[in-house]
Amino acid sequence: MKPGIHPEYRPVVFRDRTADFAFLTRSTATSDRTVEWQDGNTYPVVDVEISSASHPFYTGRSRVLDTAGRVERFERRYGRR
Repeated sequence: MKPGIHPEYRPVVFRDRTADFAFLTRSTATSDRTVEWQDGNTYPVVDVEISSASHPFYTGRSRVLDTAGRVERFERRYGRR
């Protein structure tokens, strides 16, 4: 690998707000916010909308997510057939 062109690879906490679940892994993702982890160290935290703790495939629960009425807006624009 060429030196000096790759982003820093470091520990980062990914937090799923909907499932109240967080995990520590290594990543190049950056964030201005930090969180104190269970080991007492402070790590950058990246909030995600969905993870294995809230995804219907892994949980076995299905959810209908209709953000901002997209189905209704599509039907108004193109009509129902």
